[in-house]
This record gives sequence, structure tokens and C-alpha cells, in this order.
Amino acid sequence: MEKTASTVNCLADKRAILVVSFGTTYLDTLKMAIESTESKIRVTFPNYEVRRAFTSRIVIKKLAERDGILIDTEKQALERLQAEGYKEVFIQPLYVAAAEEYEKLRAVSVHFAHTKVFDKITLGRPLLYYMGQKGNPDDYLIAIKAVETQLPKLRDQEAIVLMGHGGVHPANTAYAALQIKLEEAGLNNIFVYTVEGFPALDSVIEKLKSKKVKNLTLLPFMLVAGDHATKDMAGDEEDSAKSQLLKAGFNVDIYFHGLGENLAIQDIYVQHLKDAIDQLIVHKAKKH
Repeated sequence: MEKTASTVNCLADKRAILVVSFGTTYLDTLKMAIESTESKIRVTFPNYEVRRAFTSRIVIKKLAERDGILIDTEKQALERLQAEGYKEVFIQPLYVAAAEEYEKLRAVSVHFAHTKVFDKITLGRPLLYYMGQKGNPDDYLIAIKAVETQLPKLRDQEAIVLMGHGGVHPANTAYAALQIKLEEAGLNNIFVYTVEGFPALDSVIEKLKSKKVKNLTLLPFMLVAGDHATKDMAGDEEDSAKSQLLKAGFNVDIYFHGLGENLAIQDIYVQHLKDAIDQLIVHKAKKH
């Protein structure tokens, strides 16, 4: 079929947003943390097609086999958008740090950029990225203010303990940087540890003891309150954070909600997506 001018213009206007997270097999938190964030993005950008992708193949496989829920990988989602004729794609990750999963997503986006199947493909940044240098926002302070909206008011001998994921990727130093940023903000009774890296829970326990903390609230600094929150943080096994903190003599309350349920955190992801779109507009203007 011959392409008319209106057909070409229609194709040129086809823009999509791909919202990418690691994923979760916990359906309640999938709805409350991931789906609700996607919904806010959809409302904020009504002229864009908004799609979902997970980077965890294990999560995708389990949801398909157990629940009949089919979710694309990041590569499948991009291939689908390509097949449907989308010309501009903005990828917004719902990650906390620019670590392993973000690098995986970056590699895929770079591949699609090199193949030039889209006129433009842009990757937004995760929750913690800039630190206020060279005119960029301080993502850490913005995230801290957002998390403060969901925290209880602390009295003497009370503390908050945030559980991050962590890992061996160098970008997981974001959690140690977050601890420093909390201290610089005067929030001296909020502590960060990670399941798979640094800072470790043992060092947090020592800090809590030195401050003579008696009561603390334990909550996930993760998008969803999923497997890690259920088992590693709040589980009854002796190696869970709750069990270790109880054994160390603290009274422990559990705040079982992922970051994605926090409306202020959702707003941050929306802003990071806006920043990515604005950068494309500026880039186009410079080219012309």
C-alpha cells in the first residue's frame, strides 16, 4: 500500500513509554507498587502508549506458569513496539540504583539505538543517580524527602532501618552514599543496610546499640515488598533482619510497603521520565 503524507505523519507521531522493573511474583505488591506507578505515568503522559516489561526471567516464567500472566522481557517489549511502528521510545526504569539490572537495560537500549529501528530511544535514570553536581538535581535528597512522608515520627531511643538490595556491582555504593546523605540531612536515627552487600546489618546493629536505641521500624527500601521483604527482612528464620534485631535486644515494628506504593516516590519516577523527554526535545532543537 502506498504511504500517504498523513500515514507517514501518523507513524512519526507514534511514541511509547516502556516502564521496566525487575518484577515480582507477589500479586498484591505488583498491583500496589508497579501497576500504580505505571498508572501515574499513563495519566501524566496521555499521548504516549505505556507498556510494561520485567527484566527477571525467573519472575516472568513463574507468573506465566502459576497465574497465566504474560509479561514481556525488555527485549521482547522493544521488539513489539518496533513491529507496531513506534518511532520514539522512552524507557523509564523503576530501579533504585544504576546497578546490574540497569546495566542490562542500558545494553539493550544501546543495541536498539545502534540498529536505528527507532528514530529515538532514550533511557531514563533510576531513583538514585545524580548528587547535585553540575546543575543536576540531588536525587538522594529528593528520595529522602519522599521517604520521609511515609516514616513515623521518631522519639528518643527510636530508629528507622531501611533494607536495600545491594550486590557486587560498583553502583551499589549508592546505599552507602544514601547513609551519608541521611546524616548530612540531620536524620541521624535512620540507617541503611543491604541484603547482598554494603552496608551490612551487623554494622547497623552496632550503631543502634551505640545510640542506645530500644524501638525501631524496619522497612524495605525497594520498589516492592516482595520476596526479600517477606523472607530476608520480616521472615521468622533466624537469619532474617527481624530475627537478628530481636535477638540483639530491640523491639521491632515492620512497615511492609514497597517504595512504589509511595506517591512521592512515584512522582520522582515521573520526573525522571520528564527529564529524559525534555533532553530529547533540547537535543532536537540543537540539531535544527
